[in-house]
Amino acid sequence: MRLAFLGTPEASVASLRALVGAGHDVAIVITRPDRRRGRGSTTSPSPIKEAALQLGIKVSHDIDDLEGRDIERGVVVAYGSLIRAPVLEQLPMLNVHFSLLPRWRGAAPVEWAILAGDEVTGVSIMTLEVALDTGPVHLARQLSIDDKNASELLEELSQLGATALLEVLASPDLLAHPRAQEGDATYAAKLTTETFHVVPTMEQSLMLRTVRLGRALTLVNGRRLRILRAHAAQEPGTAGTLSVVNGVVVLEGALGAIALDEVQPEGSTPMSAGAWWAGARVDGATAVWS
Repeated sequence: MRLAFLGTPEASVASLRALVGAGHDVAIVITRPDRRRGRGSTTSPSPIKEAALQLGIKVSHDIDDLEGRDIERGVVVAYGSLIRAPVLEQLPMLNVHFSLLPRWRGAAPVEWAILAGDEVTGVSIMTLEVALDTGPVHLARQLSIDDKNASELLEELSQLGATALLEVLASPDLLAHPRAQEGDATYAAKLTTETFHVVPTMEQSLMLRTVRLGRALTLVNGRRLRILRAHAAQEPGTAGTLSVVNGVVVLEGALGAIALDEVQPEGSTPMSAGAWWAGARVDGATAVWS
């Protein structure tokens, strides 16, 4: 099938490579413009642009470049921008969405499935509509979340989505007969700094789920500390205080405590929590986190 592909992050690369590997003719890839990264002025391409160029596929940052092309269908995987109604009217599109719709419509379904404590999630191959993730579903595949962090879960979902996408494209019946979404819709709101902020009022389980998102942070005596890895702790204490037990740094909360394994202090590199504590010059008797 002659296709257009719209995507941007690493999570979309598995689907593009799967399409090419299965013999589909990907005529063009549309992706977000190159971004400036770090403090310099140098820009770098999106992961999907890098993959497309390696595969010898034409790349554009302008969705209007779809006009006038002999393309049967578009495929959208984490493109990062809404697609206008006139484009969808001209070109039907399939979307690989990383949740079991209608649960977690929106741009951050993986993170919200973890935060909510869902036991399972999955992928939905749907027909794209102008409204956010409301289209009928051609195929859904389920995946257990277990204790995976966000990056691990997204990697598995990207592979599962690529496989499901090929299955739909290979089946005239699946393509022709999508089903309307059923059940109550939930929305994966935009992630903000507060989404990743671990505070003493959280339940222990929510603190640990937030750490699994990969961008967790807290404030220790007012200074930002990223929490890269942690595990449940049993030591009793006063909410909002820190304790060090046998070299293990523990954040005490009102509804449980977590022990820090790996952290990243402000302006520094990742390190073990013990190494951070040893060099932090923090008075354990008066230290607070918030």
